[in-house]
Amino acid sequence: MKQEANHHGDRRTQVIPKHKETPHQRNKNIGDHHMQSKQPQLRLLTAAVSLALLAAAGHAAAQDADTGKLESVIVTANKRAQNLQDVPASITVLNDAVLQRANVRDLEDIPALSPALTLSYGTQPGNFSINMRGIGTFSLGIGVEADVAVIVDDVPLGMQAGAFKDLADVGRIEVLKGPQSTLFGKSSIAGAINITTKPLGGPWKTNATSYITNDDEWRVGFSTGGSVSDTLRVRLAASKTNYDGTLNDLTTGKKLNGSKGDNLSGKLEWQPLDQLTLTLTPHYNRTEKFCCSTAFTSMTPGALYRNAPQLPPSVVLSGITIGPDNRSVRNDYPTGGKFHDAGTGVKLDWAFDDNSPLKGHTLSSISSYSSYHMDDYQDNDNTDVDILPFLLLPNGQPTGMHGGLYQYGFFDVKSTTQEFRLTSPDKGAIRYVAGLWYGKNALTRELTKAPLIQAYGTSYGADAWNVSKAVYGQGSWDFRPDTSLILGARYNLEDTGYNFRRYTVPPQSFALTEFYTKADTDKSTTGKLGLEHRLNKDTMFYAMASTGHKGKAYDLTSGFTAATAKLPAVAPETAKSYELGWKQSLLDNRAMFSLALFRTNFRHFQQSSSFFDDDGTYRTGLNSIGGLRTQGVELEGSWRVTRGLQLNGSFAYTEATIQEFENGPCYNVLNAAGTAGVPGPGCALSAKYNNTYVQNLAGKTLPNAPKVKVNLGAQYDVTLPYSFNGFVAGSTRYQSRTQFSLNQDPNTIQGAYNIANLSFGVKDKQDRYKVTFLVNNLFDKRYAAGLNSAIANGTWSPKAPNTPIAVNTTEWLPPRDFQRYFGARLDVTF
Repeated sequence: MKQEANHHGDRRTQVIPKHKETPHQRNKNIGDHHMQSKQPQLRLLTAAVSLALLAAAGHAAAQDADTGKLESVIVTANKRAQNLQDVPASITVLNDAVLQRANVRDLEDIPALSPALTLSYGTQPGNFSINMRGIGTFSLGIGVEADVAVIVDDVPLGMQAGAFKDLADVGRIEVLKGPQSTLFGKSSIAGAINITTKPLGGPWKTNATSYITNDDEWRVGFSTGGSVSDTLRVRLAASKTNYDGTLNDLTTGKKLNGSKGDNLSGKLEWQPLDQLTLTLTPHYNRTEKFCCSTAFTSMTPGALYRNAPQLPPSVVLSGITIGPDNRSVRNDYPTGGKFHDAGTGVKLDWAFDDNSPLKGHTLSSISSYSSYHMDDYQDNDNTDVDILPFLLLPNGQPTGMHGGLYQYGFFDVKSTTQEFRLTSPDKGAIRYVAGLWYGKNALTRELTKAPLIQAYGTSYGADAWNVSKAVYGQGSWDFRPDTSLILGARYNLEDTGYNFRRYTVPPQSFALTEFYTKADTDKSTTGKLGLEHRLNKDTMFYAMASTGHKGKAYDLTSGFTAATAKLPAVAPETAKSYELGWKQSLLDNRAMFSLALFRTNFRHFQQSSSFFDDDGTYRTGLNSIGGLRTQGVELEGSWRVTRGLQLNGSFAYTEATIQEFENGPCYNVLNAAGTAGVPGPGCALSAKYNNTYVQNLAGKTLPNAPKVKVNLGAQYDVTLPYSFNGFVAGSTRYQSRTQFSLNQDPNTIQGAYNIANLSFGVKDKQDRYKVTFLVNNLFDKRYAAGLNSAIANGTWSPKAPNTPIAVNTTEWLPPRDFQRYFGARLDVTF
């Protein structure tokens, strides 16, 4: 099977360094070489900043004995409104103020604010993955659900790819860690991201915002809403965003790895009766992502593209200076994806009156429909040269064609949900929520890689569907005034299946050549059991055990064959989780923190893994990894030192390791003669696995799962004379070394790094105008969001009749803030 939509950091062939520098040293230098000469100065500057903040805190505290209190944080993690400090769970909450201060545009900005999250990138948004506590499914096909659910206003997204768009008009984001299957269903086995748009009500208010940076990002947004009458409230929001990107396409003169989007959303709340409330939440989004290209950072001399003497790097990569700082590519075919989604949610709430047996209860009906469609495309030869005349057909003859290698296709997702929910009053010894759930997802994937030549070309179509029906309930019982028992359960019945079609590959005439279909049923029960003890009004301890379940999966990629069709579906994924927590308020609610210890064991984890063959063919397959474990400690806290100064921090130590995977993929190293790649240390031929090279990955770290992440932030509001006040805010985040490859390739490790951001500005005392200036990546620290390494890269290594050479390459994916940039923002309210 040829190259599927690549997962950055999952390419399996590796690199020979130039000038006797090892590949590991080279990739480490990608993150470190900028900073080596700056480290002593930065340490001194960091220390100075820390001392200055402490001095400011002490000085401000001395001047302002009345420090004020922290605002209560309300969450809906348990499908009812609760104070965060009263919820027995580890939750990160990002409210509107935090989102604005961090200039959050889309989901890709959230991991910088939540230590539990990381994102793994593919070559287009359909292959992106959200990882919670190191756990997240990377899959190239539509037959596998995600491990982290994304819910917007009580409605889960039918496909995780739909979350990678602008976060328009968002009021709060809750990052729920660990299995959430009891309340949020099968696609939340590792966690959930619960997004709530801005609320309705109050006097009519209009907001406008604009944002611009020195590296060609801009945004404009507008929202207006409020009460029309005593029974009708409305809100309308629109925004438009654009970021050119981080790579330079020398062919077109444009940039890559950017995006642009248009958003329109509304909210209408009508209360025709005292007991009945109708909420309507329509939305429309259109986004184009020019992603996710990588740039060469090294290449062994003597390379030839696909063994063609006419195609050396000087021709194919003309004008590109390969090195650790390279951000230039040559693409003459678009790369990325263009998608739109539209839909609406309809919520009906009936509040039972005092004369009802269900006095104080609320019965809710939540319905939704959404349609998501993405057209994706990719330049697969990464050059603008007419290469086809120099390549060969599968029969070894010249192609007789002109042009290059490319792929195109689309994703189509239709989702319908219906939920009935009964919520008890917040008061009383027993509080609960119970409901019925129905959800239907219909997904289609079409992909063509053309034209058909040696080791390249495929065309297929696949449909996947799942229909889920569930009954759930969760409640707490105060069997003592200070102690509660928490109990929850969910029974889920899921019907799943697929159709798979294979077609002829262009330039052949279109024809259907293969067809396969299958249907399955999956039944599961998940639950939650916990104990919450309130030592006093400020202190709470809890212990929680929960289980998770994700249904059967299918490997619906270009590698699907008749043999695959005869196999049973990949087994369901299950999880057992244990968590101990402590939540504490201090100093008369001027400070608070939460501490959680956790361990979650996964069985039959569903994961696509990939590798390069010696001939350059990129193969992928869906594995059922026997066992995984994620365990660690999380700490979050806030301290309002004075009315003007607030400090925030979060810390996560996470060990996400493989417990059982005896047939794991291998990475390559250079052979003794230096002429070819061979399986690396730990890999061996296995008779059990058809005499293929495998390695036992038990005890190894999962991809993109750093052990340590730390976030620290501070904001200081300064009272100024006349009509304006000032403010200054700073934040820093640290991440330990990160392995990007499941096969444990030592050349795809990003070293530890620390990113600091600074912002300051003024606002009028009535909060009508606010001007913010910012510097992100203050110390210009370079790091990668993905690394690729290829030892004896089959695409570039010459073979007979040319002089055989083992060509090694490395590539990197620069993130949005790979370098320092400046910005300004204006917010107006009237």
